[in-house]
Amino acid sequence: MNKAIFLDRDGVLNHEIYDYICRVEDFKILEYQIPVLKRLYDEGFLLIVITNQGGIALKRYSEQELAIMHQMLRNAFVAKGADIAGFYYCPHHPTVGGECKCRKPASGMILDAIDMYDIDPAQSVMIGDKPRDVESANGAGVKGILIEPDEQISYDKVKEVLSLEFKVGSF
Repeated sequence: MNKAIFLDRDGVLNHEIYDYICRVEDFKILEYQIPVLKRLYDEGFLLIVITNQGGIALKRYSEQELAIMHQMLRNAFVAKGADIAGFYYCPHHPTVGGECKCRKPASGMILDAIDMYDIDPAQSVMIGDKPRDVESANGAGVKGILIEPDEQISYDKVKEVLSLEFKVGSF
């Protein structure tokens, strides 16, 4: 089985603007996150992005624009010797079509990635800047780490959380 670092996108991998990032030119990658994540990648962790993108349902931006942003992110990682295994996004919004199984805090995207990449949840973590990220992780049996928006990811914190026994709601 594989192990993974699941990553929220806005506020973790790119600058949080507290609204939808609708234009490619507003997508600012947090380059300082890459060395820590490359270290984990080099240790055999898959890097997988798990992100709500309700702006698609709200027609604020298109899936094509989102794909360009995700390619920019992947290119930044590849340029530093790491890669992002997959991008999972929820294009839904509760005000357009109601609830879905993929929008965080639901665990659908993480469960889909676990299935697709044969991931061991007990050896994996989700890093996010909102409580719903941790809730989504816990629902999939994955440990969650809550950081502040744009806060640098701590390698030591990731390793510490990975070494703890999982208890739902303990993070």
